[in-house]
Amino acid sequence: MRRRSKLIAALAALLILALSLPVIHVRRFLDRPVAPPQRRVVEIAPGAPFTRVARSLAETGVVADAHLFRLLARWRDASQRIKAGEYAFEDAATPEQILNRLLAGDVLRHPFTVPEGWTLREIASRLETEGRGSAETFLRLARAPKMRERLKIDGPSLEGYLFPETYQLTRDMDEAALIEAMVREFRRRLTPEILAGAKEQGLDRKELVILASIVQKEAGHREEMPLIASVFHNRLTAGMPLQADPTVIYGIENFAGNLTRRHLQTASPYNTYRLPGLPLGPIANPGEEALRAVAFPAQSDYYYFVAKGDGTHIFAKTLAEHNANVRRYQLKR
Repeated sequence: MRRRSKLIAALAALLILALSLPVIHVRRFLDRPVAPPQRRVVEIAPGAPFTRVARSLAETGVVADAHLFRLLARWRDASQRIKAGEYAFEDAATPEQILNRLLAGDVLRHPFTVPEGWTLREIASRLETEGRGSAETFLRLARAPKMRERLKIDGPSLEGYLFPETYQLTRDMDEAALIEAMVREFRRRLTPEILAGAKEQGLDRKELVILASIVQKEAGHREEMPLIASVFHNRLTAGMPLQADPTVIYGIENFAGNLTRRHLQTASPYNTYRLPGLPLGPIANPGEEALRAVAFPAQSDYYYFVAKGDGTHIFAKTLAEHNANVRRYQLKR
């Protein structure tokens, strides 16, 4: 009888141990952070079954057990709520932390920098060079009337309204999404203060952006922007042509780098040597400093400036002074 009792007790202990083993295994799975052997990037396609996602994470060493990870997602009712995209895994994390990242859409982002004063063509070229999109598609969308209408931009294209900044691109972010992000940033940076300052200068939003794009291309140093802006304001007020070389260059197809007298005499909606006032549209995408310089220009009596060759300019009030500066700093070179 005593032997039988011992046997029953032993069997009961074994049964309890057997039943507790899965619990211990699950507990260890949930509590123990796992780090992949090296940095891993896992791409989750839109609509991918969670079974495939869990298997991919297990195969790359991000989670220890695909089956238990699926059970965790099912328990949290998360299988259908994870976000598609590229995910980078490097540091040790628990399965719950991994699942939270998938639910939050903490995807890998690629920095894409647009310098101040770049044109649509330059932005499109970098986009394609870095493998972030198609230059042809970007340019087509930036010039499409429907896109301009949807974004409420008045002009021949979106030139001038794609704000220079570093953008964080996700793998599924296409050319249209990038353009929309750039225009949103433009609107955010074009503050009511800047618009009010432009209005004081007699400029609407479009005119502000056009003139800011010219100042951006002319200025080698930000400190000179308000003074350069004052020259253009003075010329506009006096009814003088702007005579800005960058506008002429913008209107030349496949410019080779040498601005000639023939170029200055050729009719173009961007040739400010022949046309009074502002050109047809912006000639680049200005930054905030250029926008502010046009809205709040320096007070001056200058009507001319010429590059000194070191990134700065010398300014003049009269044509005679200007011609002397040209002889000194341009013809000498």
